[in-house]
Amino acid sequence: MAETKVIVGLGSCGIAAGANKVYNRLKALKEADNLDFELAKTSCIGMCFREPLVEVVDENGSMIYGDVDEDKAIEIIQQHVLGHNPIKEYVVKTDLFPTPDQSYFDGQVKIALRNCGYIDPENIHEYEARGGYQALRKIANEALSPEQIIQTIIDSGLRGRGGGGFPTGMKWRFAHANQSEEKYIICNADEGDPGAFMDRSLLEGDPHAVLEGMIIGAYAIGATEGVIYCRAEYPLAIKRLNIALAQAREHGYLGKNIMGIQGFNFDIFIKEGAGAFVCGEETALMASIEGKRGMPSKRPPFPAEKGLWQKPSNINNVETYANVPYIVANGAESYNKYGTEKSKGTKVFALTGKIKHGGLVEVPMGTPLRDIIYKLGGGIQNDKKFKAVQLGGPSGGCIPEHLIDIQVDYEQVTATGAIMGSGGMVVMDETTCMVDVARFFLDFTQKESCGKCTFCRIGTKRMLEILTRITEGEGQEGDIEKLEELALQVRESSLCGLGQTAPNPVLTTIKYFRHEYEAHIRDKKCPAHSCKKLLTYEIDPNKCTGCTVCAVKCPVKAIDGERKKVHHINQDICIKCGDCYNSCRFDAITKS
Repeated sequence: MAETKVIVGLGSCGIAAGANKVYNRLKALKEADNLDFELAKTSCIGMCFREPLVEVVDENGSMIYGDVDEDKAIEIIQQHVLGHNPIKEYVVKTDLFPTPDQSYFDGQVKIALRNCGYIDPENIHEYEARGGYQALRKIANEALSPEQIIQTIIDSGLRGRGGGGFPTGMKWRFAHANQSEEKYIICNADEGDPGAFMDRSLLEGDPHAVLEGMIIGAYAIGATEGVIYCRAEYPLAIKRLNIALAQAREHGYLGKNIMGIQGFNFDIFIKEGAGAFVCGEETALMASIEGKRGMPSKRPPFPAEKGLWQKPSNINNVETYANVPYIVANGAESYNKYGTEKSKGTKVFALTGKIKHGGLVEVPMGTPLRDIIYKLGGGIQNDKKFKAVQLGGPSGGCIPEHLIDIQVDYEQVTATGAIMGSGGMVVMDETTCMVDVARFFLDFTQKESCGKCTFCRIGTKRMLEILTRITEGEGQEGDIEKLEELALQVRESSLCGLGQTAPNPVLTTIKYFRHEYEAHIRDKKCPAHSCKKLLTYEIDPNKCTGCTVCAVKCPVKAIDGERKKVHHINQDICIKCGDCYNSCRFDAITKS
């Protein structure tokens, strides 16, 4: 057996960056030259900003190479694998010596992501080798009762990671208390927030952890069938889930009398969702599984009373289930030692936007926002000034720069006006217009509204119209107050979470960036120089050399002037595209 293992990261992020080509090139090289190393696959370890990633594991330990293309992969094989001479300048992660990207992992505690990037997600034996299905085996060997499992989850302090933050153990207790012979356990994998990819990465990287969490949940509440509601636009996650389900059935983790527990019969199937954001809401999700249009319904009754097919049901999201096997196997204290008084454990965040190190991180609850953005995320791209972070997706809110030292937990995030959500974290710099950000997210939620509630259907549309007018320089006095009034009406009169939280981006940007709204409305100016219709491009005659590049680049011929003489922009023709501004080598064009 080969002593050296070469592992290629084949999550969606790696594949998008070209990892399949790297893998196929290494496979062809190994077969053609009969090279003595084991070639394997894994998923992403979170360093999306360094994809494709290739890990070499030999007698000295592990080294992960980043930004690997086909040529670099061959170089790694020749020098490291065959020549036993690692290329240290390419290494992005190792325990053997410091690397420039080491700070990305400082402060991270991986519980939900404990296996992502470390196992082949299509190989159940690799999951078992890292402690997989030990929690289920512990339940069987120690004859733990459902009540004991539920109490362990309650003691751990685990709260729903889908955004609601409701105590998971209490949710299970309500479902367990129902005496129905038919119950369902559902995994909400309908991840649709812009900038969010936590659930997708977990399913791609460690599908068995989610299945084991669901199996334990089924045992606790007495469910006989489980459903994973996953977006069809996650084909790799669905493929790996199907492989994992087949393996779990083959190994007796699903089926009849699971692990020898008499009467514990349970199986799981996948429902592929069509990509409607509202189906992330649990009553709409269950309606979609039943073949109906995905629309929310009034609660109570809650799913624990009447859920899927009118039977008691429990719904948690992907990350919540992925935590469960760890808690059961290691005890509640192993989990609740992390976090704050009311927010225990760890949380996975997807870092996106104007951040240097975009990717997936898992940190203890209560980690300062500043640490996540600057220590793990590496700061703002091009060293620009941090302005705000959108937390919680389109239903969340914008946390401004002066609150960057808050501890990220349910309570402190909610106090800012934002919400934890499922963990999408979109970072914005000084060039971001906060009025336009509010317009962008409201445009998303307005289109995703199912239309059932009048205020959600029409109220968000009227709000979007006002925001659009403001960003186009047609705002009017009183628009801010009208937005605030409509926002409160939409929030209070909507049936489900989509409508209730849709105004959050508007309200938080007004709360923290009201001066930007006022500048758009009163001065017809965009302080961030972002809203196209409010921009004016002009040529500084003291800097213009008459090189003609701007005139050549202008797509509408709005710039004229003779060669080596000062040029001019015709404001009546200019379409504010910025091509002249971006192409000028003499900083002769100003944007205001």
